[in-house]
Amino acid sequence: MIKENPLPKKIKRQNSSLILENVSISYQQNLAVRNVFLKIPKKRVTALIGPSGCGKSTVLRSINRMNDLIVGCSLKGRVLFEGTDIYSPKIDPVEVRRRIGMVFQQPNPFPKSIYENIAFGAKINGFNGDMDFLVEESLRKAAVWEECKDKLNESGYSLSGGQQQRLCIARTIAVKPDVILMDEPCSALDPISTLKIEETIHELKKNFTIIIVTHNMQQALRVSDYTAFFNAEKDEDNMGGKVGYLVEFNLTKEIFNSPVQALTKDYVTGKFG
Repeated sequence: MIKENPLPKKIKRQNSSLILENVSISYQQNLAVRNVFLKIPKKRVTALIGPSGCGKSTVLRSINRMNDLIVGCSLKGRVLFEGTDIYSPKIDPVEVRRRIGMVFQQPNPFPKSIYENIAFGAKINGFNGDMDFLVEESLRKAAVWEECKDKLNESGYSLSGGQQQRLCIARTIAVKPDVILMDEPCSALDPISTLKIEETIHELKKNFTIIIVTHNMQQALRVSDYTAFFNAEKDEDNMGGKVGYLVEFNLTKEIFNSPVQALTKDYVTGKFG
């Protein structure tokens, strides 16, 4: 039986932007993740690491109800955002996704101009301020303004892969979220573009809570303040299938330098995964 994972005492409830309380997620009849207890600190970067199939992305998508879009996916437990259970029947999932934005693995700009990529989401969310200022501000925060300021009317697809990903970050910023989720945002990028994205993340955490899924241990060390290590194991209660669970959560420097769990040490030192 997979037991409840311990929480680091240094993270207090009032300093947590998001709290997962005993969260289990299933696809149809198959349990994917079990009994996750996790507190995400405000305006910090939290990395979710672990081998493939351990439920990192499933947990990430649960934080802004993206899993709702998958037929047969269900969640037990509670996901609290600023003290409110986002899975309450009274909560509009569209509003959840506005407050908790997401940047995907592959850059996915809209088939519109660079300017409209930023303006579109703001418009449909009722923004009636200075749109030119919002577009520039968002592109600056995503560290891509200097590279596209002279071609705002060109297609978003005219940008390089790394620039497109930063455009997508700017698009997310433009609707004024509180939290930004990133699902392996650098996996399809070259090292130079990856470095620029990481530099952008460091700047963004001054204003946003960021949660990033990454397979790159060095990236987790470079960008995150806290790290959650997930693993998967066979579970007889789940017809022998593998179920993901949270092994350990702590400051990133503690996870990599002095983990509590032997399994965490084996993973971060490359013995498996």
